[in-house]
Amino acid sequence: MCGMGTELIIGVTGGIAAFKSAALVSSLVQRGHGVTVVMTRSARKFVGPATFRALTGRAVAAGGFDAHFPLGPHIELAERAALLCVAPASANILAKAATGLADDLLSTLLLTFTGPVLFAPAMNTAMWEKPAVQRNLKTLKGDGFHFVGPQAGWQSCRREGFGRMAEPAEIQAAIERLLGNQKSRA
Repeated sequence: MCGMGTELIIGVTGGIAAFKSAALVSSLVQRGHGVTVVMTRSARKFVGPATFRALTGRAVAAGGFDAHFPLGPHIELAERAALLCVAPASANILAKAATGLADDLLSTLLLTFTGPVLFAPAMNTAMWEKPAVQRNLKTLKGDGFHFVGPQAGWQSCRREGFGRMAEPAEIQAAIERLLGNQKSRA
């Protein structure tokens, strides 16, 4: 099995799909991966850090200054992880990544991390279809970022549409594919 025991970072942004990230993290840990979760302030409105702390056995990284990381979490996490996955990836984090804005730990980590980055977008259909979001996706793909989803389905706005985050099993499969590709290049 490729990627067993690999250090991963899972970034969680604000959105109702954040609850799916708990299932993803649990599954990755059960497969033997070391997982550190980085949450945005908005993400903590949907899922509490205690959930991820219990699932990973690790503190959740949320701020730019943390005694656990003397050099700074954006540097230390970037150096030890093999892959960074943002699930859910909100329109906000996609815009920050596309423009190089670094105003919180996750967006700063996206600038320091040199390994593969996988985004699992999740947003309302109207947001997904906006030209600005599509421009950001095109920029990010051109910059070498990877994507899984989104899918069509029932959304929290009580409508069917495109923009629903991929299911945890699909995200995990994409992570393992990227880890396998990384090992075959080494």
